[in-house]
Amino acid sequence: MKMYIPKGAGEIIKRLEASGNSAYIVGGAVRDAVMGRVADDFDITTSMKPDGMKSLFSDLKTVETGIKHGTLTVLADGGQYEVTTYRIDGEYDDFRHPGEVSFTDKIEEDLARRDFTVNAIAYSPTRGICDPYGGIRDISDRVIRAVGDPEVRFSEDALRIMRAIRFASVLRFSIEEDTKRAIAKRLPLLSNISRERVFVEWKKLLSGKDAYSVLSEYAEVVVHIIPELSGFTL
Repeated sequence: MKMYIPKGAGEIIKRLEASGNSAYIVGGAVRDAVMGRVADDFDITTSMKPDGMKSLFSDLKTVETGIKHGTLTVLADGGQYEVTTYRIDGEYDDFRHPGEVSFTDKIEEDLARRDFTVNAIAYSPTRGICDPYGGIRDISDRVIRAVGDPEVRFSEDALRIMRAIRFASVLRFSIEEDTKRAIAKRLPLLSNISRERVFVEWKKLLSGKDAYSVLSEYAEVVVHIIPELSGFTL
């Protein structure tokens, strides 16, 4: 597969690789490319550590948006791109964010921490596709599947429950059975997530072409978010 990459993102990747590191476009942009959709948000992941990135891009405008967790935003050729060191997440202490992270040199370990297989695909212009968890297969089958144990994924970050049904609505995918069961089991954890963050996912879900069928199938999630709708049917 050959993927369109904006000039700014391409220059960042070239500079990272010229410094002896590996770098990939990762996440939604790769998923969209596999689906033949045009992406508008390109995130980059790399083996370079944060201090090295700050030095490497010192001639460009940068913002330390999450440097503790390895993320530096780099402004290049009119665009801005989050560049994040490959990492392994530690314990999640608020059902949303890891308390600490450790950095790794392996892209596969970074992809292992991500939410769903369709978002755990990386692409490099020089190395090609990295898809260790079957994301391309699940895109072909139109399935949302958690990476690893779905109960663990939702216990780490309960907002992933909303993201799962949002992707099902927007992408018109079904949710894999183990992932679906884990949504029901871990649904109470969603109470730990701010209403603002839930509302962002809710609005995106409602914009999906499959919103009606998804809301019907996951009525328990709807009632958890809006208890006043208990007893109503769609």
